[in-house]
Amino acid sequence: MTGHIPASFYSAMSILGITDLWLFILAGLILNITPGADLLYITNRSAVQGRKAGVVAALGIGAGCIFHVLAAALGLSVILVSSSIAFTVVKYLGAAYLFYLGITTFLSLKSGTRSESQTVHELPPGKIFRQAVLINILNPKVALFFMALLPQFVSPTATYPALAFLFLGLVFNVNGTLVNILLALLTSVLAEKFRSVSFLPRLLKSLVATLFLGLGIRLAFIE
Repeated sequence: MTGHIPASFYSAMSILGITDLWLFILAGLILNITPGADLLYITNRSAVQGRKAGVVAALGIGAGCIFHVLAAALGLSVILVSSSIAFTVVKYLGAAYLFYLGITTFLSLKSGTRSESQTVHELPPGKIFRQAVLINILNPKVALFFMALLPQFVSPTATYPALAFLFLGLVFNVNGTLVNILLALLTSVLAEKFRSVSFLPRLLKSLVATLFLGLGIRLAFIE
């Protein structure tokens, strides 16, 4: 029984043309803790208004991410099936973008600049949710990130590329939402005890920068 389920699962992944799902999940979990506008908004709302506001913000970010998942699934599948040259161009652009993220993240470790604080007045849950959705949808880096990451885990000869990209995007979004909720809950607990934890952002940035560079190399040389 324990051997039958994994076999059928891997068979389904093979049909979709998905490769290295475990690596995709691992990369997604690490990348979901990348400091950015989404994470800043979630932790800010959680620190200011408590865990409920933080969870609402996390759900709003997840809802906004669905827009990028659908756009990436449709766009990448069209590129993949219509032009191998176009797909190669996107691949190298994605690799360059990942290198850019990795280098700029490393450089930010030296700058030590502090993020500007957001408005600290309390907001109703509906407005928090809407703001979170817009923050994610209007962030072009999210779309570029999906364009860079997803092709690494789908075979160029996949029969159903749109379904493969959609599945991976939804896996990434579900994992990301769960991570964001946990971060919101953790922030609400620590908010009263700690004003700033300097070593944690630097540690996370170092891990994320290294992962960006590694994925960039992998994407550049993928066949």
